[in-house]
Amino acid sequence: MSTMSLRLPESLHEKVRELAEREGISINQLVTTALAEKISALLTQEYLEERATRGSQDEYLRVLGKVPRTDPDPGDELPE
Repeated sequence: MSTMSLRLPESLHEKVRELAEREGISINQLVTTALAEKISALLTQEYLEERATRGSQDEYLRVLGKVPRTDPDPGDELPE
């Protein structure tokens, strides 16, 4: 495990301290979890953007055309 020194505005540090205390975890654990979540979101966005470049609307419509038309289940109808 590595160590990182981080400068935070006092207001942000106070919020982190309050949230960590409320969650019953250390500030390090809260920051680590928050950073992991942000990295995951950014990597997911990159992945989806890359996948979108490989997509084809014509192929999508061709596959969608194979789906039988049925009425929606009760409660799944679109609002009028």
